[in-house]
This record gives sequence, C-alpha cells and structure tokens, in this order.
Amino acid sequence: MRALRIGLVVAALVTAGCGLSPSRAPENDEPTQSGASDVVTTSLTDVERFWKDAFPQVAGGKAFQAIKGGFHPYTETVAPPDCGGQPFEYQPNAFYCPDGDFIAWDAQQLIPQLQEAFGPLLVGVVMAHEYGHAIQTRIGDTDQPTVVLEQQADCFAGAWLADVQAGHSTAFKKPDAAQVDNTVAGILMLRDQPGTPALAEGAHGNAFDRVRALQEGVQQGPAKCAGYSEGNLQVTEVPFSTEEEAATGGDLPYDQAVNLLAEDAQDFWTRTFRELPGGGAWQQLPVQAFADGSPPDCDDPDKQAGGAAFYCPAGDFAAFDNTDLGPRLYRQIGDFAVGMLLGDLFARAAQDRRGASTADKAGQLTVDCLAGAWTNDMLTRDSESSNKGVRLSPGDLDEAVTALLAFGRQGDSAGAASAFDRIAAYRKGVLEGLGVCV
Repeated sequence: MRALRIGLVVAALVTAGCGLSPSRAPENDEPTQSGASDVVTTSLTDVERFWKDAFPQVAGGKAFQAIKGGFHPYTETVAPPDCGGQPFEYQPNAFYCPDGDFIAWDAQQLIPQLQEAFGPLLVGVVMAHEYGHAIQTRIGDTDQPTVVLEQQADCFAGAWLADVQAGHSTAFKKPDAAQVDNTVAGILMLRDQPGTPALAEGAHGNAFDRVRALQEGVQQGPAKCAGYSEGNLQVTEVPFSTEEEAATGGDLPYDQAVNLLAEDAQDFWTRTFRELPGGGAWQQLPVQAFADGSPPDCDDPDKQAGGAAFYCPAGDFAAFDNTDLGPRLYRQIGDFAVGMLLGDLFARAAQDRRGASTADKAGQLTVDCLAGAWTNDMLTRDSESSNKGVRLSPGDLDEAVTALLAFGRQGDSAGAASAFDRIAAYRKGVLEGLGVCV
C-alpha cells in the first residue's frame, strides 16, 4: 500500500538579518511607516538587548559581544558585504556571516513578503534565529550537523520570543495568541523540502521539528537551547523510502485517503481504547460525509473547523463536510491534513465515550494529544504491522501541524487553547504515545 504524503513544498529559511541603528518600535505588532526594514532594525536591536542579559547564562559567565560587522539589506542589484570570498548570487534568503561577523537579509522579497503574509513578529523571530548563529560562534559550539545548529538557532529565537511575550521588548508590545499563531504559521512555511535527510548539508529540519525547537526556547529558555547536540536532538524527518515514493510524493487519491485513514483510526481505537481511564471495548464509530451546508442533525455537536466537522455525542457519530472542507484540506495542505481532521474527530469520540470533556482548554489539549497518539502508532509501525499498509511518509507531520494550526486559529476566545499549545499537545502524543495523554 502506498504511503501517505502530499504537501506544500516551500524553500527552507537559510538565514536572516537587520539594520544598524535603533528606530521607533512598531506598536501593536504593526510595521512602522518605514516598512519592513524598520522592523528588521528594531527587532535586531531588541535581540541584542536580550542577549546582553542572557548570554552569560549559556557562555559560562562570559560577557556578551555584539555583532561588529553590522546588519545589511541586499537586493538583486545591491550586494551584501563580502563573506569569505564567496561570489554573490541573489537569493531571497538571509544569513549570518561568521567571517565578517554580520547579518544580511533580502530586502527585496523575503522580508517584505514574510511581513505582509505573517506579520512583523515573524520578521523578528527570523532575525532572532540568525542572531542565534552569531551566539553559536561566540560560544564556540559550531562543530555539529547543520540541522542541529539550525534548530538550536530556532530555539534561541524562541527564548527571545518568550522575552517579548513577557513584555520586556523594546520593539514589540506583548503579542496576543493570534499574533503568535501567525508567527508559527510562518515557521511552518520555512521548512526543508519533504524527504530531505536530517543530516544533509544545509538541512534545517521539517516544520514539526522546527516548531518544537522554537517552543522549547519559549518554554525552557536559552540554557535548554545551548544543550542541543547531535546526541540528544530528536529529529523526525526521514528520506523517502523508494524512488517511486519520491517521484510521486506518496500521494493517495482523496477518496482513498479518507477511507483508509478512517479505517486505520477505527482499528487504532479498537486496539487501544481499553488502555485509557474509563475506556473499554471500542464500538465502531460511524463517519458521515455531508455536502457543504447540509450536515446531519445533531443536538449540541462537538465542533471542529468552524462547524464543518463535528462529533455528535447524542447520536455517537462523526461527520465532516466532504464537498468543501475535506477536499480543500487535501488540495491546499495534503492528504494527512485530512488525517488530522479525522484523528481529531475520533479523539473527541474517545474523550466523550470515556466520560471526559473536550469543552475546556485541558480537554482540547487532550484531544490533540490523543490524535497525536494515533499518529505515533503510524509513525512507529513497520510496513507489515498493518493490514492496510498505512504509514507516514516525509511531510505528513508538517501537514498535520499545518492543519492543526488552521483549526486552532478559528474562533479563538479568552481561555481557549492557542494553536501553539495545541501543536505542542499533538507533538507530545506523536513522540511519546497514548500513555502521556491522560
């Protein structure tokens, strides 16, 4: 049976940069009048403020030394400073140059487009990532595979983001959940092409791992990031298993993906539901596909995706829009985005059947973890362990978190789980399995 994989292919972030002198801070996370370059400048100035205090924690008490070579925008016609004699070829990227101790960034496409699509806070995180490479050089710990160094820089960027969230930034006011979610959405786009081996030269990691690194920085600070090494960094990206899979992306037709994934979730919960507190024998969960705007009747449905998918406790069935939502997830994200939708519905049913709530923040995060536990089952099985042959392929985890972010950003309210929190709960289930979810 073919493996599941279809998804967006987006160039990975190579590096990022800013300007020399501080200027006024953007208010309410809006760009200043001068535009993206102003945001870059204020962001990098703020990152340096952060590292002045934080650097001694990760460098054995050594004092922080700011970048000496400055911050340099470039375009197709205006080259950055020389970096070790390498010829300049325009690319919409950004980079830290250790030879000249400077940061350069594309002011023509990359930074303006990221700001327009995802907001100034993502620009700040990109800059903090690049400054993270300067921190690595100053610590002297650069003898690691590229993917370790890149995710460590993501983690360092997360530590700065936590400082922004704490209200200490001179560049940004405290971001709300929507602004953080927009930033995470941008990180999801700045990932390696699916199938890139983790130890390949220049590998940054898939979105699933990059968001994990960012979140570890947010939650555990720069000391956690400084401890990254090849021996302790958990990397989930793997190459395609066959030439055919690489050529096709492992794509399944939409209807086949829906049927196989629903059957696989049914099989998973049949095998595992009794392991949960309050669980027992799993009764087959009917899954109804409905036309857009014509859902089956249900009193008080447990909704997902703005009501286009739901579990019905009273009727004990799941339903989803099969003419708009399902095909749109498949078309715009990939086949395992549909898997994430189905995994969520089955997890809601499991919660209800064991007498637990999905209505509050804790209940929602448990649902996400349970969906991750099903993903863990697919991730860890071998090709002979399932009579359906359904397994994960490169890119599937990225598709799952992209879909989860889309779900989580709809209908945010005070006290609700943010998409950032939901991705973390899902990842916990993916990496550790069912036992950590309840």
